[in-house]
Amino acid sequence: MGIGYGYGKVILFNEHFVVYGIPAIASSIDKETIAEVRVYDGNKDVIHDGRDAVPGYKREKYRQQVESIKRIKNAMNIDENLDIWLHGSLKAASGVGASAASCAAIARAISDEFGLDYSDEEINKVAYEGEKAYHGNPSGIDNSCATFGGLIWFERDKEVEKISISKPVEIVMGNTGVVANTKKAVDGVLERKNIYKEKYEDIFKKAERLAYDARGAIEKENWKEVGLLMNRNHGLLQEIEVSSKDLDFLVELARDNGAYGAKMTGGGLGGYMVALTPGKELQNRVAKAIEKEGFEVLLTAIGNRS
Repeated sequence: MGIGYGYGKVILFNEHFVVYGIPAIASSIDKETIAEVRVYDGNKDVIHDGRDAVPGYKREKYRQQVESIKRIKNAMNIDENLDIWLHGSLKAASGVGASAASCAAIARAISDEFGLDYSDEEINKVAYEGEKAYHGNPSGIDNSCATFGGLIWFERDKEVEKISISKPVEIVMGNTGVVANTKKAVDGVLERKNIYKEKYEDIFKKAERLAYDARGAIEKENWKEVGLLMNRNHGLLQEIEVSSKDLDFLVELARDNGAYGAKMTGGGLGGYMVALTPGKELQNRVAKAIEKEGFEVLLTAIGNRS
């Protein structure tokens, strides 16, 4: 039986903007999906999805999951039917790169089962093909985090760059519990961008400048500045209409409880937000405030595998 893994992720800057070639910054988190695969003598692939999940997530994503596995197999020239098990510490939910983590994990497991010895770069390309089933036109940032780990600077169609920091920094991810349709969110941005051309051009220019400022602040480990820039980035994401009432509520709640900065993360319209909370004390304070309002939290850190 072949086995493989894929990391969860958090986007710190410029989700959605990254689709249009603007730089983004993201990190893997210390949660992962594990896939186990073996050749199956039945007449179709069989998926045993044992991941903990937000209610409705697996049902809503099932057709995309089947298409994703088909794409992964095609990319790897695999004709045999497969028995596939999914489990691990990463909750299947919108905003943490669950689909990309599963794509990377399945690709690695197939490589292991068939003795293909794929490199990380090859796994990343296969995972990107799998992601197309979930996102239509993925930027590639999720599968890059899922495959390589660490803190990354990402520009579409360019080589991934690692960003080094001296030690991991604590964050809190708050879950709205809403299963988001990333493809719908991406398509909505494109539609509005074509209608409100001048307005969106200005927003996108601000997002690009902000990415370079954020990289500089991260490399200097000026976390107060990073937090302020996260706040500004959330404002830009609100302007392109990919946030939601619940996301905005959790972002404000985190800031009110001392987070250096907070923003939505991932596709938006639901899913997760992220708060920058250096130090266990601040991390716990923000997490408790979010839990008190009835929302689930994930306590993790950025820069774990850089």
